[in-house]
Amino acid sequence: MPSEGHARRRILLGVCGGVAAFKSALLLRRMQDAGFEVRVVMTEAATRFIGEATMHALSGHRVYRQLWQAPHFSSGELHVDLSGWADAIVIYPATANFVGGVSAGLADDLLKLCVACFEGPVLVCPAMHSRMAGHPLHVEALGRLAAAGLAVLPCESGRLASGEDGPGRLPEPERAVEALLGLLSADDLGGRRLVVSAGPTREALDPVRFLSNHSTGRMGYALARVAVQRGAQVILVSGPTELEVPQGVTCHRVQSAAEMADAVKSSAADADVLIMAAAVADYRPAVIAQQKLKKDSGDAAPSLALEGTEDILSSVAAGDRPRVLVGFAMESEDLMAGARSKLEKKGLDLVVANDLREPGAGFAVDTNVVTLLHADGRTEVLPMMTKDEVAGEVLDRVVALLND
Repeated sequence: MPSEGHARRRILLGVCGGVAAFKSALLLRRMQDAGFEVRVVMTEAATRFIGEATMHALSGHRVYRQLWQAPHFSSGELHVDLSGWADAIVIYPATANFVGGVSAGLADDLLKLCVACFEGPVLVCPAMHSRMAGHPLHVEALGRLAAAGLAVLPCESGRLASGEDGPGRLPEPERAVEALLGLLSADDLGGRRLVVSAGPTREALDPVRFLSNHSTGRMGYALARVAVQRGAQVILVSGPTELEVPQGVTCHRVQSAAEMADAVKSSAADADVLIMAAAVADYRPAVIAQQKLKKDSGDAAPSLALEGTEDILSSVAAGDRPRVLVGFAMESEDLMAGARSKLEKKGLDLVVANDLREPGAGFAVDTNVVTLLHADGRTEVLPMMTKDEVAGEVLDRVVALLND
């Protein structure tokens, strides 16, 4: 279990012997990117697929394979020391042999021994041929793991090492990191229903062209991802983006501001929290041309008449609103005045404000620099953070509002 000296950031990565073992190196890097310290236990079979030296170099620690290796810990029992050091264990990939052995209570190698005496969260990521993945004995074994409290990240469908297509593929490293973060996150949003909007809208001008903005949706997707990791039921209303929907999130995809308004209002009707992180168009063409507008030589450019779109937050606030309403404000000038005006006029509980001119903030970057404005007049200036970290800070304030 975690000691008082660190914050649940130590991961013991177990690697079993399968073709997908090469992905464990990628997962190790992704976990380090997420702030984890990683140590590696490999089965003997795993070393046939990926070199011990590779995992040693990437982790910065010696790799453990056998119970009889001289430990560099205190007790002299390697499996006890390794499991006591870790905050979580991730098995990636987990073979049918490993799943069957652990589910039967076997502890016949170092990795199974570590799992057997570990008291924290364990994430098992199976990978194997589809005929093995679907075998009744394997399915039964997975059920025993889940019943014993181990988390199982289901294998995916796709091309297998045999060249066939089917279930059995190892989930991608990003999926495993999401699942791990969920296991280690506080469950302070358990039982809560959150609606998050994200991305731009597209307002059609003709069948080919549209008006839009530079939003990529990263901030909204980060909020959805971190909220589901903290136990929330999350509905993401997303404008057009190229982002992958976070695991466990229900996504409604929309195009226009009108479509987003309908989806948000419908989803927020029984929600506890609405977070409007989307960059919704303020205006749209008053008339949508039925045919493509063409540029003929000598013709003057057509004029474009605009009309306002619905203010989604104001509409929700005026009705049977969720307990907590959070808005976002992005400005190129007078940021605090604009954000405070939005907070007061729309009756919001919190506004997240960021300045487009600030380095590290704005569109198409993985960081953000924000100021939090509270309804009681408080203002909090946060340093530059990743968007996932900003999401965590925002959700901390949401939890406080829900518990107030």
